[in-house]
Amino acid sequence: MSQRLPEWLTIRLPRPDSIKEVEQMMRTKNLHTVCESARCPNLPECWSKKTATFMILGDTCTRSCGFCAIKVGRGLEVDPFEPFHIAQTTKTMGMKHVVVTSVARDDLPDQGAEQFAKTIKQIQKHCPDVIVEVLTPDFKGREDILRTVVEARPDIYNHNIETVERLHTIVRPQAKYDRTMRLLEMVKELDPTIYTKSGLMLGLGETKDEVVDTLKDLRAIGVDAVTIGQYLRPTMKHLPVVEYIHPDVFKEYQEIGEELGFIFVASGPFIRSSYNAIALSEKVMKERLERLSAAAEPS
Repeated sequence: MSQRLPEWLTIRLPRPDSIKEVEQMMRTKNLHTVCESARCPNLPECWSKKTATFMILGDTCTRSCGFCAIKVGRGLEVDPFEPFHIAQTTKTMGMKHVVVTSVARDDLPDQGAEQFAKTIKQIQKHCPDVIVEVLTPDFKGREDILRTVVEARPDIYNHNIETVERLHTIVRPQAKYDRTMRLLEMVKELDPTIYTKSGLMLGLGETKDEVVDTLKDLRAIGVDAVTIGQYLRPTMKHLPVVEYIHPDVFKEYQEIGEELGFIFVASGPFIRSSYNAIALSEKVMKERLERLSAAAEPS
């Protein structure tokens, strides 16, 4: 049963006019953001800072996960101008780190992989200094489809595990725990230089041991970064919140993740997959410079 929101889940909202500029840009180019479609609690903060997570391939998902507020139905027609418009908006906003996600498009032959690749390439062409992160569906575990996205060379490849293995059939009925793990593992096999990332929601009835086991599983396949946040029920039609996790527990999971060797761990009640993504960019750039420096040193 859902409980009353605890005090640590209150948000101080910026003034409405501070986010109007970003909203105008999105509507002018007919772009979608996961910030809006998934009813993210961080939208006011992120938009006031001129950051957003672009959602390609429309705003209608072909899957019906029990936690997600994105509308479900037949996918929209693919917009051929979308990749260029996203690159334009990225440049206009002066973004240093851009996150591109999508609804699941099981109705398309390539499940939307080509649109991801085109978007990555357009951003790289028009904004060569920007870190590009993609957050993709599982592509039903097909390596040939995954390869299309990987070969476009995003800097960071994100695919969320979302919850512990025991709860998968309830939380993600059209996904599989092992398939998500295998997808992240394949990214590293196809291109070891791409950073991989995944995320967990807490408060759905998982145990501490299950969370730790999931983190260990992610680390065992070489995942570099992980985000851990509180599940918040979008509507009464969605899965109920079983527990509101205290910030001290999130801090403990962050320490565990760091001990396991993730290069980046973001853990807290309001953490979402792309929240404060610029912090990961800084880690990625630092590691990249260290690798280049080590490679340049005489042996």
